[in-house]
Amino acid sequence: MNPSNLSQPARKSSLIPMLSVSVLFFMWGFITSLNDILIPYFKTVYSLSHFQANIVQFAFFTAYFVGAFVFFLFSQKGKDPITKIGYKNTLVIGLIISSVACFLFAFTAKSHLPFAAFLVSLFLLGIGLTFLQIAANPFVSIIGDSATASSRLNLTQAFNSLGTTLGPALGGYFIFNYFAKESSGADAVFVPYLFLACLLLALTFFIYSSEITYKEDTATARQQSGNIFRYPYVILGALGIFFYVGAEVSVGSNLVSYMKETIGLQEGVASAFLSYYWGGAMIGRFLGSVSLSDIKQSNKIIYMLLLAIAAFMVIFLVNYSLHGLVFHQIWFFTVFIALNFLFFYLGKGRPALSLAVFAMVNIGLILSSFIASSPAVSVWCLLSIGLFNSIMWGNVFTLAIDGLGKQTAGASSVLIMMIVGGAVLPPVQGALADVIGIKYSYFVPMISYFYLCFYGLKGYKIGKH
Repeated sequence: MNPSNLSQPARKSSLIPMLSVSVLFFMWGFITSLNDILIPYFKTVYSLSHFQANIVQFAFFTAYFVGAFVFFLFSQKGKDPITKIGYKNTLVIGLIISSVACFLFAFTAKSHLPFAAFLVSLFLLGIGLTFLQIAANPFVSIIGDSATASSRLNLTQAFNSLGTTLGPALGGYFIFNYFAKESSGADAVFVPYLFLACLLLALTFFIYSSEITYKEDTATARQQSGNIFRYPYVILGALGIFFYVGAEVSVGSNLVSYMKETIGLQEGVASAFLSYYWGGAMIGRFLGSVSLSDIKQSNKIIYMLLLAIAAFMVIFLVNYSLHGLVFHQIWFFTVFIALNFLFFYLGKGRPALSLAVFAMVNIGLILSSFIASSPAVSVWCLLSIGLFNSIMWGNVFTLAIDGLGKQTAGASSVLIMMIVGGAVLPPVQGALADVIGIKYSYFVPMISYFYLCFYGLKGYKIGKH
C-alpha cells in the first residue's frame, strides 16, 4: 500500500473518525466472540469432535489471511486499494460484505443446510471484517501522536472487548436458552444473525453518512522506503500477531467445553462465565489505554480504578440479568483484576515490557490450571487470561509498525494476514484435546505466550535502525 495517502487527520476533525472506528471495533468483537458459542452449539447439533467443531475458527480466520494477502499483493504493485477508494469506502465495503455474510448465515440456518454451508458464510464474514481491520488499525495508529499510538489502539481494542464480552453473554442466552427451546437443528442461530445483518447495514449507513477528512502528511510520506521484509522486527511482529490471535482464540474457543467437562456446567451457563474471559480483556484494555497514555502519573491510578470498576459492573450486571450469576460465584475474578493492576505497574507504561510481563503471567496461569487442586480454580485461571491478553494486540501492532513511515499500511496488511493464527491454533488444540483431553490441550496457547514474551523482551528491536 502507498501510505503517502494514509494521511493524518486534522486534530479538530478526529472525533467522528474515532467514534466510527470505535463502533466498528465493538461490532467485530461481538461477532467474533459468537464463534465461541457456535463451536459448542454446532458440536452438539452436528455431533462433531473437538477438532471438527474448531473448524469454525479455521473457516473464519483463514479469510483474514486470504483477504489481507490480496490487499498486500495490490500494494506491492502500487495499486493500494485504500489509496484508490479511500478509508471510508473501504470500511463501507467491508460492512456490506459482512452484512451479506450474516444474511447468508441466517438463511443457511433457516434452510437446514449442512454444517459446511455455515463455514462458507463464516469465511465470507471474515473477508468483510478483513476490510475493516486493514483500514481501521493503521488509521487509529496515525490519528495522533505516535508516542501514544499504543494507548489509542488499546482504547479502541477496549470497545472491541466490550463487544466480545457481550457476545458470549447475549449470544449464549439467546442461542442456548431463548431460541433453542422452540427450534430444531441449527434454527436457534437464525434470528441472532438476521439481527446482526440488519445492524451492520445500519452501521454502513452511519459510516457512509459521516464526514471523514484527512490532511496530507508529506513528512511521513518521505520516510523509509524499500521492502518491509528487510526489517526483522516487522516479520517477528507478524509472528507475534499470529501467536497472539491464535492463543486468544484457542483459549476462548475451548473454554465452554472445558467448563462442561471439568465442572459440569451446561453450555448456557458456561457461556456466561466465558464473558468474563472476554470481559477481562476489556478491563485490561481500558486500563492499558490509561497506563500507556501521557496522562500524569498521579492521575493514572484513579482513572484506572474507576474504569476497572465500571467495566466490571457492566460484565457483572449483564450476566446477573441474563444468567442469574451472583457475586459469590464470580468474586475470585476480582483477585485477578487486582493482580492486573500490579502487573501494569511492573510494565512501567512501556509497550514492550508490558507485553513481556503479561505473556509471562499467562504462562503462569496456564501452568496453574494444570496443577490446581480445585477444578474451579483451574477454570478461573484460564478465564483470567483475558485480563492479560488485553494489551497484546495493540502493543505488538504498534511495535511492529514503529518507524515505517510510508510503509506502515503495507506492514499492516502483513500483520492482518497473520490473524490466520486464529484459524490454525484452535484446530490444533482441538485435535490435541481429542488425544490427551481438554485440560492439557492448553499447552498450545502456552507455547504462543512464550514467543510473545520473547518479542517483548528482544524481538521488537531486532533490525530496527
